[in-house]
Amino acid sequence: MITFPKISLQQLKEKLSLPKPWDSVIILTLNILITIPVFIIAHQNLIELNWPFHLDRILLFTFILIVIQLVLRLMKTILVVCIFIYMLVLTYGTLFGNYGFQRVFDDYRYMIYAMAENPKPQDIIISKLLPFPNKSKIIDAVDYTNPKVRNFAVYATTQHFKNIKHTEKDRRMIQCFAVFAEIKKRWNYVNDPKGSEYIAYASESLQHFSGDCDDHAILMAACIKAIGGSPRLIHTGGHIYPEMLIGNNSDLETAIYLIKEVLFSAESKGKDIHYHIDERGKIWLNLDYTATYPGGPFMKEEILGELTL
Repeated sequence: MITFPKISLQQLKEKLSLPKPWDSVIILTLNILITIPVFIIAHQNLIELNWPFHLDRILLFTFILIVIQLVLRLMKTILVVCIFIYMLVLTYGTLFGNYGFQRVFDDYRYMIYAMAENPKPQDIIISKLLPFPNKSKIIDAVDYTNPKVRNFAVYATTQHFKNIKHTEKDRRMIQCFAVFAEIKKRWNYVNDPKGSEYIAYASESLQHFSGDCDDHAILMAACIKAIGGSPRLIHTGGHIYPEMLIGNNSDLETAIYLIKEVLFSAESKGKDIHYHIDERGKIWLNLDYTATYPGGPFMKEEILGELTL
C-alpha cells in the first residue's frame, strides 16, 4: 500500500512560492503590464484637472500602481501557479501551435497602441431604410471571380508590404491594405455621363482605373473579395464607398498598429482611424477613395443603407 506524506496548507504555500527576490520581480513586472492599460483607460475617461506638470495624471498612475501591487501581493501563491501553467501553454504554443510568446507580445503592443491612439468609432444607425441604389447591377459588377480582377489583386500584394513581417493571422489584412494602396495610387475620378448612372464592372475599371465613387467602391470590393477579404458597400445619399471587415476589438488593435506604425505611418500621422460597428458588434474599416489611408475620415456620416457582398 502506497502512502502519501501529509502536507499542510502552509507547507503547500511554501513549496509553491518563488524564492526571494524573484517573487517581487515577477509581481512588479505583472503590475506594470496591468497598470499601463488600466491607466490609459482611466486617463481617457476621467476629467483632467490641468494641474502643473500633469501632477493629477502622475498621482493617478501611482494610485493604480499601488492598488494593483497590493492585490497581486495578496494573490501571490495562486499567481505563481497560474503563471507556471500559462508559461507551459505558451511554450507549447510557440513550439507546436500558432499562439506563443511572440503573439502575446504583439497582441499586448497592439492593445496599448490602440488605446493610446483613441480611434473614432461610429455605430451603424440607418436613419431611413432605403433600397440600395442599383443593387442588382452592383452585385453583378463586383465580378471578383473574373481572372483579371483576381490577377490584379494578387499583383497588388506583390507591390506593397510584401516584406513586412507578419503572422499568418494578419496576412490577409495586410494584403487587403496592399490592394487599397495600389488602387489609391492609380485611381482617377471621372463623372458618369450627364443624366445617367453608369455602373462599371470591376474588370472593366481595371482598364483605365477611372470612374466615379460607385465604380471605385465596386473595384475595391471585388479585389478584396478576390483575395479572401470581406467587403461591403455603404450608401450615404449621393455617395457610395467600400468598407472592409476587420473583426473584433483585438483585430482592430492589430489594424490600428499596422496602419499607423508600419504601413501608412506618414499618411495617418496625427490622424484618427475611422470605422463602423455593426449590429453584431463586428468592426468595418472605411476604405473610401477620399481617404489616403485605410480608416481615413468619412466623406459623409449619415448611412442610408449597406450592401454586404
